[in-house]
Amino acid sequence: MSKLRELVDNNVNAIKLFLRDIRVEHTLFALPFAYVGAVMAARGLPSWWQLAWITLAVIGARTAAMAANRYFDKDMDAANPRTAKRALASGKLAPAVMIWAIIAGLALLVLSAAMLNPLCVKLLPLAALGAVGYPLCKRFTWMVHFVLGAVDACAPLGAYVAVAGRIDAPALLLFVAVTVWVAGFDILYALMDLRFDVANNVRSFPQAFGERSARLWPVLLHAVMVFALLGAGILAHASWIYYAGVVLATGVTIYEERLIALAKDVFALNDRVFLTNMAFSVGFLGTTLASYALR
Repeated sequence: MSKLRELVDNNVNAIKLFLRDIRVEHTLFALPFAYVGAVMAARGLPSWWQLAWITLAVIGARTAAMAANRYFDKDMDAANPRTAKRALASGKLAPAVMIWAIIAGLALLVLSAAMLNPLCVKLLPLAALGAVGYPLCKRFTWMVHFVLGAVDACAPLGAYVAVAGRIDAPALLLFVAVTVWVAGFDILYALMDLRFDVANNVRSFPQAFGERSARLWPVLLHAVMVFALLGAGILAHASWIYYAGVVLATGVTIYEERLIALAKDVFALNDRVFLTNMAFSVGFLGTTLASYALR
């Protein structure tokens, strides 16, 4: 009995370590915008089964992407003081855990796409390749932030396609909006590793262009996001409530500009930017849903 309890405890601890290592709470970045794409395609609330499979697709894609990130970067993470305590980098989790997580995440993504519609299946190879391959980009190009943004932007694009069965201009504008949105705060995130990246030739925007540019460009990118969201709403014939979300995006961008200009501690800066953008994504989903539900 004691051996069984020990086995259960070990498995529970391993699951906790795994979920902490892949930062499962960060799903709140991608999932609300996936629902935005679905709502915009349906011009209202999609069916519950569509929402269920879209949710599982996002969970599968994100699990595969984060597991791939941890697996490919395990040696890099172990050498970086900021990330050395991560479960895989520190040896608390075996590499095989992440390999199986990649396989399981991709399997869930494939199943979800197949249950939605044929166009989702046709687009699947591109999304899967991006999800698993984007961690390798930091070995070659500072554009890694935009690759990550495009991978996350597959959530609203894929959800739109899942409901509409086609790719329309609003879906493409949502894709652009989420790409530059994620790229913006990922550039800020890379500031925490600037010294390590420079010393070890890890490609990033701050490593290539310096801290000053890395503090300026996220604001510019988030301004582009505002215009992309505005255009998506116009083309999708959203009601006036949708534009309250665009105003919210504008307010977040202005707030971030002040934070970035005044903050000297990049770690504290990233904590505040993270919480602000997580709240924004949920709030924007609310205004989008309300714009079609309360016509």
